[in-house]
Amino acid sequence: MALIKKVEKKKTVKREAAKGSDTLSGQSLAERVLLSGRMTEKAYVLSALNQYVFRVAKGATKDEVRRAVGAAYGVHAGKIRMINIAAKKRTFGGKVGKTAAMKKAIVTLPKGEEIVLFKGA
Repeated sequence: MALIKKVEKKKTVKREAAKGSDTLSGQSLAERVLLSGRMTEKAYVLSALNQYVFRVAKGATKDEVRRAVGAAYGVHAGKIRMINIAAKKRTFGGKVGKTAAMKKAIVTLPKGEEIVLFKGA
């Protein structure tokens, strides 16, 4: 009986920690979810349409990305599109390897809001 009670206590503690705050093991939500900004030619064109591209964690959801962008940049994210990019086979000097798979998010901001990090020349 004592073993069952200990297991039940551990489960409730984990649930409370998950629901409680946006920090887990000392990292903020933005640090865990937003890995980097993605500035490619296509992303630069999208920034003119008030859409910004981020490389995000594999398990990230739209809601987590929305909260992370809000916390990191102080803006309200509108529409969010998530894209999984599969790993591709590449030949490196006669040896076959794979590129890294990743997940990216395209975040649309409402009119009047912008992320200054991506505004360039």
